[in-house]
Amino acid sequence: MKVLLANRFLYRKGGSESVMYNTADLLRGAGHEVVLFGCEDSEMQAYPSPVYTCRTWHSSSCRFWEARKYFNNRDAARRMDEVLSVERPDIVHVHLLFGGLTPSILDVIHRHGIPVVHTVHDYRMVCPAYTFRNAKGEVCEKCSGGRYFNCFLGRCSKGNPALSLMMSLEMQYRNRKWHPASKLDGIIYVSRFAKDKHARIDPRFEGLNDMVLYNCSQLMSRFGDSPLDKGYYLYYGRLSSEKGIGTLLKAVKDIPGLRIKVVGKGPEEARLKEAFRDDRIEFLGYKSGDDLYTLVQEARFVCVPSEWYENNPMTIVEAYCLGVPVIGANIGGIPEIVEEGRTGFLFDSGDVSSLSRVLHASMEIDDSRYRQMRENCRAFARLHFDPETYVARLVEFYESTIAACKLKQKV
Repeated sequence: MKVLLANRFLYRKGGSESVMYNTADLLRGAGHEVVLFGCEDSEMQAYPSPVYTCRTWHSSSCRFWEARKYFNNRDAARRMDEVLSVERPDIVHVHLLFGGLTPSILDVIHRHGIPVVHTVHDYRMVCPAYTFRNAKGEVCEKCSGGRYFNCFLGRCSKGNPALSLMMSLEMQYRNRKWHPASKLDGIIYVSRFAKDKHARIDPRFEGLNDMVLYNCSQLMSRFGDSPLDKGYYLYYGRLSSEKGIGTLLKAVKDIPGLRIKVVGKGPEEARLKEAFRDDRIEFLGYKSGDDLYTLVQEARFVCVPSEWYENNPMTIVEAYCLGVPVIGANIGGIPEIVEEGRTGFLFDSGDVSSLSRVLHASMEIDDSRYRQMRENCRAFARLHFDPETYVARLVEFYESTIAACKLKQKV
């Protein structure tokens, strides 16, 4: 089978890009052909499969000609047409689409008679600002029912009225011209929460050809059994308000004896370093590869204190594969994969006192119970995040989608 994987960014910018590249590696390892398609970028990384690019808009440009590519990227559509004529994939699998490639490529794919599936990494199909958060950092669902102008009124995109207006208008335009429910042949959700949320916000997503497929990781086979922890707690990810890192550090600061390492960069980095000057709080900056995974493997707990509807965080997937339990916020898709008392602990999202109680409790468990929790994490990972199972289920979904599209074309 030949699969074209499309994504806005062609480098490991975040979780969605990591999932795409992991998927590409797994498909190639299983004997399938892979082609990549995305937007030109100075940070693009080389890949052993064919890579094709298109131009896209740049937020630094105020020109109308550039900005309109955010709504309808004709260059992406033209390049996709050329690529499909040359490569003739059996299926196109789209990851991050909106605001870069844009849904303009979907009509082109269908004109070639090729089915297209989409992995839902965020909530951009039902929330203009994609995080269900307003400028105050509050969870917000005011755009439900097509009331997308609330994104502008709430300045939901980074508190920026111009960007919020642009995202509101893009959502209106896209849903009139290319509503995903009518343009996608298959949808892959990475959590049950995301699937249910899409159907509740927009009933047009009910009854479509879809599946829930958790993310996977090959870390378990690479690193083997985990050693015992070195006593510190770990946060790794983007240092931004929706990730709840401020709430976590407030709780840590009031707990004597608790050490935490913070890995990552982001807009909150400078403020956090200034606000939390404490010998027990160590900011390590950006880490990747084996340096990062060694830090994860040797942590006592990985903390995921999110304050938005997290989908299926790779931090939890990776922590479990390395045998490390998680302290996670009870929000979004996190409760699906954190089994209370078995693979970690849950607390009320954004609640410092609730998090403090959980951190205290986690420090008091005895060695025997803690070792059992680490074993539970690896068992959960083998059951839900195994790469071989992941690629087998994915290919089965591809095949059933292709068969359904062929049947539809004959009718």
